Amino acid sequence: MLHFTSLLKPQALHVPDGLISLPISVLFWAVSGILILIASKRTQNELGERQIPLMGIMAAFIFAAQMINFPIAGGTSGHLMGGVLAAITLGPWGAILVMTSVIAVQALLFQDGGLLVMGANMFNMGFLPVIIGYGLFRGVVSKRRGAQLTAAGIAAWLSVIAGALAASLQLWLSGTALLTLVVPAMLGVHALIGIGEALITIAAVGFIMKVRPYLIAAQGAQPKGGLGWVIGGLAISAIVVLLAPLASVNPDGFERVAMNLGFLERGRGAPYEIFPDYTITILGENALSIILSGIIGTLVVATITIIYFRLIRRPVKAETGNR
Repeated sequence: MLHFTSLLKPQALHVPDGLISLPISVLFWAVSGILILIASKRTQNELGERQIPLMGIMAAFIFAAQMINFPIAGGTSGHLMGGVLAAITLGPWGAILVMTSVIAVQALLFQDGGLLVMGANMFNMGFLPVIIGYGLFRGVVSKRRGAQLTAAGIAAWLSVIAGALAASLQLWLSGTALLTLVVPAMLGVHALIGIGEALITIAAVGFIMKVRPYLIAAQGAQPKGGLGWVIGGLAISAIVVLLAPLASVNPDGFERVAMNLGFLERGRGAPYEIFPDYTITILGENALSIILSGIIGTLVVATITIIYFRLIRRPVKAETGNR
């Protein structure tokens, strides 16, 4: 029986432990770790002090937006990944670190996605979209707004497809699902989810182009921000969190495929609970619990992101001061 409170809980979004084998998990931890190290090094040399608040704002917004599932056909839902949006506004290296922060906080605090497979989730949902988004958007020769928004939409759609394909291959290599079954199932449902990703990305990038075009890092701009941007960005993220209780109750694309192919029950939950299923345990499963946990999450992810970027920038700052 489905209780009213369960209708208010955001659905799980990421691959849990138990579905991807240990060797594949270790491999993608290594790949993701290398990308994070490269991104940290490159960002250390390129990041300006006034860019740091925008990194925290984008991390908070993506975290909040991922709490909201939108319905698609067949009793399935999707959610924003946000990697393309992050890449277009922050550049590829900053975006990789922002997506790392978002996915790590989701797994560690909210038990959304497994710990062993976190590297795979980072690669599928964060790093692939960043690479695709930045490459396609920056590769647009035309400076016309329509052409650039079209490129952003196509990149967003492709990023969802690429992430779904990567997850499918990981499941197949782990012996969890047959390649001939999991690939068409995953690509079929995520082709529809990608449309939502594209529309949201186009709307967000179009809005930024209209009001603050200099924030588009993929056009060669250097995004800047101060305390006002931090307050405004966190306020917008909080508003998004307020919509989380209205998220679709349908399983997301990965859950739907796992249910249909019969391997969902092989997934394992985290060995501990802090904010399970985006709720505060002492408050129970209700809208207030979801909203408060979401606000906590946006503040935590923004704080961690800002602190990390400030830490990795210190050597550059010290070097500049000695000249």
